[in-house]
Amino acid sequence: MLNIALFGPPGAGKGTQSEFLITRYHLYYISTGDILRREIQEGSDLGKKAEKIMASGGLVSDEIIVQIIEKTIENNPQAKGFLFDGFPRTYTQAYILEGLMLKLGTSLTCLISLEVPFEESVKRLVSRGAISGRSDDNEEVIRKRLEEYTNKTVPVIEFYRERGLFRAVDGSQAIDNVTKQISEIISSELQNNLFNIVIFGYPGSGRSSQSAAIAKKYGLESINMSKLLEDEIRNNTAIGQRIEEHNMKEEHVADEIVVQLIERKLENAQNAKGYIFKGFPRTLVQSYILEGLLKKHHSSIALAFNLKVPAIHAMERLNKRGLSEKGKHYDKSMTLMLRRFKEHEEKTIHVVEKWISRFGVIDIDGTGNFDEVFDRISREIDNIIPNFE
Repeated sequence: MLNIALFGPPGAGKGTQSEFLITRYHLYYISTGDILRREIQEGSDLGKKAEKIMASGGLVSDEIIVQIIEKTIENNPQAKGFLFDGFPRTYTQAYILEGLMLKLGTSLTCLISLEVPFEESVKRLVSRGAISGRSDDNEEVIRKRLEEYTNKTVPVIEFYRERGLFRAVDGSQAIDNVTKQISEIISSELQNNLFNIVIFGYPGSGRSSQSAAIAKKYGLESINMSKLLEDEIRNNTAIGQRIEEHNMKEEHVADEIVVQLIERKLENAQNAKGYIFKGFPRTLVQSYILEGLLKKHHSSIALAFNLKVPAIHAMERLNKRGLSEKGKHYDKSMTLMLRRFKEHEEKTIHVVEKWISRFGVIDIDGTGNFDEVFDRISREIDNIIPNFE
């Protein structure tokens, strides 16, 4: 999960860069002012408490603010991360956020500070005031706001600098250059975290060959469910014998077995940059299992692809493979083939639909030759993390 705190003095361009970060990285925007107003409008218990304090001219306590932030995070599980604007404002709040992130099983990725010289900020805001007519954009008020920002921010910046999470950006540059520098910082941060991909598609859509090639190109560990099961059978393990029993009955392998194999794979691949999952999750239950397993390893889904291939086209591919040496036993049986397609349409498509809102599943045209499809997937990955190889 990508969690960023965006800092910068008034006039630094935080609004513009926030829009970029939210759109590009699917982050949920958390501004303490916005979420306080939302709670008040909704008439929640927390909102009523905040409204009463604000009406009397007081400052809303950290206790209330942290509860509202926690509620906001928990109510948006589909977010790939969160962008904090206006929080933490104080050294104490920095500790609060750190504890909250730990409680929720995540952490702050970094604090990005848009550095703009004092006089440049004054110049920008005075210019803005001349255009907008905002009463608070006069030089006397501006200087007081900047002094307050500096006094409050320095301790917070030191807090994150000590933890190695502080990232400075020259905010006096042109907007495009600031955006480029922020992108480079996030690209670097993402490369330091596990990058996990799930690839969906009909049987015969090319998931196995594409996931193997993607794993090789980007240094990911491939978790191909079919291969994991076949390895257990070939090695005649106790789990392999149980898998054979399911196969004999033409049943799907129990989730209990599948989870053991995936968890073992996650624990044994310590140096992986991330994982690419093929053949899992097939069901909504398995989707919850995968999210739980990754959360246990302080990770989450980064990208999900859906290889779009017409069903008849996919069946033709499987039939052709069934006649070759690479054919699987289920490629040679029309009954088993149709059962797999039916299961995809009745179960796996529901996972894809759910994940569209949670992780933003990217449709990939799976028709054409291998290289053409591989290039389409690679471009999407490179768009998220340039120079990931």
